[in-house]
Amino acid sequence: MNAPISEDELHAYADGQLDAARLMQVETWLAGHPERRAQIEEWRSQASQLHRAYDRVLDEPIPARLIPAANASRWLDASKLAGVAWLLFGAAIGFFLRGETLRDPAPTQIAASLPRQAAVAHAVFVPEVRHPVEVGADQEAHLLGWLSKRLGAPLKPPRLEEVGYRLVGGRLLPGDSGEVAQFMYENPAHNRLTLYVRPAAPRQADTAFRYARENDIDVFYWTDSRFGYALSGNTGREDMLRLATLVFKQHDK
Repeated sequence: MNAPISEDELHAYADGQLDAARLMQVETWLAGHPERRAQIEEWRSQASQLHRAYDRVLDEPIPARLIPAANASRWLDASKLAGVAWLLFGAAIGFFLRGETLRDPAPTQIAASLPRQAAVAHAVFVPEVRHPVEVGADQEAHLLGWLSKRLGAPLKPPRLEEVGYRLVGGRLLPGDSGEVAQFMYENPAHNRLTLYVRPAAPRQADTAFRYARENDIDVFYWTDSRFGYALSGNTGREDMLRLATLVFKQHDK
């Protein structure tokens, strides 16, 4: 592959095994290579479907004639499943689950990646001094028009001046299946918050307000009918809860 990202790194990305810095570099590269992103999504989809359908029968006795194919499954990971599982693993499993129907991932599975992605983006851009955002708050109208168009629905960043945070600006980021927006805020003590906004998954039913701790970053996240939101920061869980509640209430209006 003639690219700065190796095939092995694409497999590691599909399996969620890259560190935060390299993950963002790969995601940025994939934004310009939609064919490779589609391939990765196919790997993940096939692996997820296989695990949902077949994991529960791994303890079943396997007919002797199928043991070689079954043993091959020991070295399969999510990315390799996309290329060889149907040949080596499918024969054995098909014997047990003839007629099994594969289903879409549950909404909670889709939502689970939101805090991690938000925390990675937060960790990458918050330390930036000269380029923390792509478009500054002095061009807020342009910023909102641009991001709203790219995400397909009107965006309105919350106002946090009453708690000491001003909008620094925002940027466009690559997501799992399209564009994502990130807004950054800063207070006089130079503490920074980021609000990560991505289009809600189809048929998203889980809109609960939740908390996650990702690599020492506090993340409160939720969804509505249009977007998934994740507020990330390092000011402590209680303070982040207060800030996230304020943001949540503004978007809930």
